[in-house]
Amino acid sequence: MVSRVYAVANQKGGVGKTTTVVSLGAFLAAADRRVLLLDIDPQANATSSLGVDKNSLPLSIYDAIVSDTSLNDVLMLTRRVGLDLIPSSPALAGAEIELVNAPSREFRLKRALAPIRDRYDFVLIDCPPSLGLLTVNALAAADQVIIPVQCEYLPMEGLAQLLRTIDLLRANVNPGLTIRGLLMTMFDSRTSLAQQVVDEVRGHFSDRAFATVVPRSVRLSEAPSYGEPIVDYAPHSAGGLAYEALAKEILSDG
Repeated sequence: MVSRVYAVANQKGGVGKTTTVVSLGAFLAAADRRVLLLDIDPQANATSSLGVDKNSLPLSIYDAIVSDTSLNDVLMLTRRVGLDLIPSSPALAGAEIELVNAPSREFRLKRALAPIRDRYDFVLIDCPPSLGLLTVNALAAADQVIIPVQCEYLPMEGLAQLLRTIDLLRANVNPGLTIRGLLMTMFDSRTSLAQQVVDEVRGHFSDRAFATVVPRSVRLSEAPSYGEPIVDYAPHSAGGLAYEALAKEILSDG
């Protein structure tokens, strides 16, 4: 199987990027795939969600991007067999400033990832909620983008800006970059607006929208506080079943 790198990106916060990276990654690992989660968000929520203390790490993705530390030295195993982690830390918040004058600054992550990516079937990159240099690095390193879209009105407004950014990156940085799919998240069946957003996304992006829709789920919200992905915390919850279905969609790509 050829290794695939997915950036999970949306410049709006709170739309389910980290939940998607951790949950999808864990279900892919449960399906006996080799998976690497790469946390490039200075908030380090994916790192914390897997029970890792972001404030006591000897090394993090910051060291690889800024100081050329090998990812072999940063890599951590998780409690889920087949699921490895490149953690983030608060130090990453200063990386964009530190890299302003760095040569090939858009390709620092791609270069760091190259020696280890073929060990994995899937690499999932959790991007920060911005379109800054860290997200650009993620999109330069990725083969495809997964875009979580919260089932509310305002997140839809920012979608056009993200799509323009992806087009620019495709033209100037990563010609092979494609959109794997738009993933509708935090769906609340009690509101008509949520269904309107689903209908609108499928109407405009029918060939790009995942069949899976992720519902609002208390269990999904709880899992990070226990340092466990949903596949271990509550696999049969509504959120767990949704991410299991998403993993099956990804695996169906062959």
